[in-house]
Amino acid sequence: MRKINEIIIHCTATPAGRNVSIGEIDRWHRARGFNGIGYHFVIALDGTVMKGRDITLAGAHCKGHNANSIGVCYVGGCDASMSPADTRTPAQRTALQRFIRHLRDLYPEATVHGHNEYAAKACPCFNVRDEIP
Repeated sequence: MRKINEIIIHCTATPAGRNVSIGEIDRWHRARGFNGIGYHFVIALDGTVMKGRDITLAGAHCKGHNANSIGVCYVGGCDASMSPADTRTPAQRTALQRFIRHLRDLYPEATVHGHNEYAAKACPCFNVRDEIP
């Protein structure tokens, strides 16, 4: 098993209310040259946590941090004009909090970060440090 020391939160950078499937993200990532979906988990609009890339495999979600991290992505992150915005539904907020707690139980030494801490991006469009202790 990989040593996990980071959990990195992302958004799909899609408009609020637009549902996105694992298959669609997989196609986006393959078009960018990845060998499949880069996130390990994706949180749907209804709060369902969907499995992406196998957890035993390094992700393809945060350059320089993929080998020892888990990538968790929520669907959304843009307003109707495609500007960055925290578009998480109440179900996504609850699911994300619970799922991150679950991952931290499994990987107690892992720290939690937003993608924007490592790249010049708004992703995940909220302040992870304020919301996830």
